[in-house]
Amino acid sequence: MPDESRDHHDSVGAWAKQYYFASRALMEATLREHDLGPTQWYVLHTLFTNGPTMQRDLSQSLKIERATLSGVVQTLVRKGLVAQVADSADQRQRILSITDAGRSLWERLPDPTEIALAVSFEGADEADLAVARRVLQTATERLTAHLAGGAAAAAASS
Repeated sequence: MPDESRDHHDSVGAWAKQYYFASRALMEATLREHDLGPTQWYVLHTLFTNGPTMQRDLSQSLKIERATLSGVVQTLVRKGLVAQVADSADQRQRILSITDAGRSLWERLPDPTEIALAVSFEGADEADLAVARRVLQTATERLTAHLAGGAAAAAASS
Protein backbone atom coordinates (compact mmCIF):
# COMPACT_ATOMS: atom_id res chain seq x y z
CA MET A 1 0.00 0.00 0.00
CA PRO A 2 1.39 3.46 -0.94
CA ASP A 3 2.53 5.80 1.82
CA GLU A 4 -0.26 8.39 1.90
CA SER A 5 1.80 10.75 4.08
CA ARG A 6 4.38 11.23 1.35
CA ASP A 7 4.15 14.58 -0.46
CA HIS A 8 4.20 13.73 -4.18
CA HIS A 9 4.39 17.44 -5.02
CA ASP A 10 7.86 17.59 -3.47
CA SER A 11 9.24 14.44 -5.13
CA VAL A 12 12.19 14.37 -7.51
CA GLY A 13 9.75 13.56 -10.32
CA ALA A 14 7.54 16.53 -9.48
CA TRP A 15 10.54 18.85 -9.47
CA ALA A 16 11.79 17.37 -12.76
CA LYS A 17 8.38 18.12 -14.25
CA GLN A 18 8.36 21.68 -12.85
CA TYR A 19 11.86 22.24 -14.24
CA TYR A 20 10.71 20.98 -17.64
CA PHE A 21 7.75 23.37 -17.65
CA ALA A 22 9.85 26.35 -16.56
CA SER A 23 12.62 25.66 -19.09
CA ARG A 24 10.04 25.11 -21.83
CA ALA A 25 8.42 28.47 -20.98
CA LEU A 26 11.83 30.17 -21.20
CA MET A 27 12.48 28.46 -24.53
CA GLU A 28 9.09 29.58 -25.90
CA ALA A 29 9.64 33.16 -24.73
CA THR A 30 13.12 33.24 -26.30
CA LEU A 31 11.90 31.89 -29.65
CA ARG A 32 8.61 33.82 -29.83
CA GLU A 33 10.29 36.98 -31.17
CA HIS A 34 11.68 34.87 -34.02
CA ASP A 35 8.26 33.35 -34.83
CA LEU A 36 9.41 29.84 -33.90
CA GLY A 37 8.24 27.23 -31.44
CA PRO A 38 10.45 24.77 -29.56
CA THR A 39 9.74 21.84 -31.88
CA GLN A 40 10.47 24.01 -34.92
CA TRP A 41 13.75 25.01 -33.25
CA TYR A 42 14.68 21.34 -32.67
CA VAL A 43 13.95 20.50 -36.32
CA LEU A 44 16.14 23.39 -37.51
CA HIS A 45 18.84 22.41 -35.01
CA THR A 46 18.90 18.83 -36.31
CA LEU A 47 18.94 19.85 -39.97
CA PHE A 48 21.62 22.50 -39.40
CA THR A 49 23.77 20.10 -37.38
CA ASN A 50 23.24 16.84 -39.29
CA GLY A 51 22.36 18.00 -42.79
CA PRO A 52 19.54 16.55 -44.90
CA THR A 53 17.51 14.01 -42.95
CA MET A 54 14.68 11.61 -43.71
CA GLN A 55 11.48 12.91 -42.14
CA ARG A 56 10.71 9.53 -40.55
CA ASP A 57 14.19 9.47 -38.96
CA LEU A 58 13.64 12.96 -37.58
CA SER A 59 10.39 11.83 -35.99
CA GLN A 60 12.23 9.02 -34.24
CA SER A 61 15.22 11.07 -33.13
CA LEU A 62 13.08 13.91 -31.76
CA LYS A 63 10.64 11.40 -30.21
CA ILE A 64 7.55 13.10 -31.61
CA GLU A 65 4.57 11.64 -33.43
CA ARG A 66 4.77 11.62 -37.21
CA ALA A 67 1.54 13.63 -37.48
CA THR A 68 2.92 16.32 -35.15
CA LEU A 69 6.18 16.48 -37.08
CA SER A 70 4.28 16.68 -40.34
CA GLY A 71 2.51 19.86 -39.19
CA VAL A 72 5.75 21.37 -37.92
CA VAL A 73 7.52 20.59 -41.19
CA GLN A 74 4.65 22.06 -43.23
CA THR A 75 4.94 25.29 -41.24
CA LEU A 76 8.72 25.45 -41.70
CA VAL A 77 8.34 24.77 -45.43
CA ARG A 78 5.69 27.53 -45.69
CA LYS A 79 8.08 29.92 -43.90
CA GLY A 80 10.80 29.00 -46.41
CA LEU A 81 13.13 27.67 -43.70
CA VAL A 82 13.05 23.97 -44.67
CA ALA A 83 12.89 22.19 -48.03
CA GLN A 84 11.04 18.89 -48.36
CA VAL A 85 11.67 16.62 -51.36
CA ALA A 86 10.73 13.06 -52.22
CA ASP A 87 13.43 10.45 -51.77
CA SER A 88 14.64 9.20 -55.16
CA ALA A 89 14.67 5.57 -53.93
CA ASP A 90 11.22 5.69 -52.28
CA GLN A 91 8.88 8.45 -53.43
CA ARG A 92 6.72 7.98 -50.31
CA GLN A 93 9.58 9.12 -48.07
CA ARG A 94 10.55 12.77 -47.65
CA ILE A 95 14.01 14.23 -47.19
CA LEU A 96 14.24 17.47 -45.24
CA SER A 97 17.00 20.05 -45.51
CA ILE A 98 17.51 23.53 -44.17
CA THR A 99 17.22 26.29 -46.78
CA ASP A 100 19.51 29.31 -47.14
CA ALA A 101 16.84 31.38 -45.35
CA GLY A 102 16.69 28.77 -42.59
CA ARG A 103 20.47 28.75 -42.26
CA SER A 104 20.54 32.54 -42.11
CA LEU A 105 17.87 32.59 -39.38
CA TRP A 106 19.62 29.79 -37.48
CA GLU A 107 22.89 31.69 -37.39
CA ARG A 108 21.10 34.68 -35.79
CA LEU A 109 19.05 32.70 -33.27
CA PRO A 110 19.94 32.60 -29.60
CA ASP A 111 20.26 29.05 -28.28
CA PRO A 112 17.38 28.72 -25.81
CA THR A 113 18.78 25.51 -24.32
CA GLU A 114 22.07 27.24 -23.49
CA ILE A 115 20.16 30.15 -21.94
CA ALA A 116 18.04 27.78 -19.83
CA LEU A 117 21.11 25.88 -18.63
CA ALA A 118 23.01 29.06 -17.81
CA VAL A 119 20.10 30.56 -15.86
CA SER A 120 19.21 27.29 -14.14
CA PHE A 121 22.59 26.08 -13.01
CA GLU A 122 24.73 29.20 -12.63
CA GLY A 123 26.86 28.69 -9.53
CA ALA A 124 25.61 25.13 -8.96
CA ASP A 125 28.08 22.69 -7.47
CA GLU A 126 29.41 20.28 -10.13
CA ALA A 127 29.15 17.33 -7.73
CA ASP A 128 25.47 18.12 -7.10
CA LEU A 129 24.84 18.35 -10.85
CA ALA A 130 26.56 15.00 -11.38
CA VAL A 131 24.30 13.39 -8.77
CA ALA A 132 21.19 14.98 -10.32
CA ARG A 133 22.19 13.76 -13.80
CA ARG A 134 22.87 10.25 -12.53
CA VAL A 135 19.60 10.02 -10.59
CA LEU A 136 17.47 11.31 -13.47
CA GLN A 137 19.32 9.20 -16.05
CA THR A 138 18.85 6.04 -13.98
CA ALA A 139 15.18 6.83 -13.35
CA THR A 140 14.59 7.44 -17.06
CA GLU A 141 16.35 4.20 -18.03
CA ARG A 142 14.28 2.24 -15.50
CA LEU A 143 11.01 3.72 -16.74
CA THR A 144 11.98 3.06 -20.36
CA ALA A 145 12.90 -0.54 -19.57
CA HIS A 146 9.68 -1.00 -17.61
CA LEU A 147 7.63 0.32 -20.52
CA ALA A 148 9.49 -1.87 -22.99
CA GLY A 149 8.94 -4.89 -20.74
CA GLY A 150 5.26 -4.03 -20.44
CA ALA A 151 4.96 -3.74 -24.21
CA ALA A 152 6.74 -7.06 -24.66
CA ALA A 153 4.50 -8.72 -22.04
CA ALA A 154 1.39 -7.29 -23.70
CA ALA A 155 2.51 -8.54 -27.11
CA ALA A 156 3.29 -11.99 -25.71
CA SER A 157 -0.13 -12.31 -24.07
CA SER A 158 -2.07 -11.39 -27.22
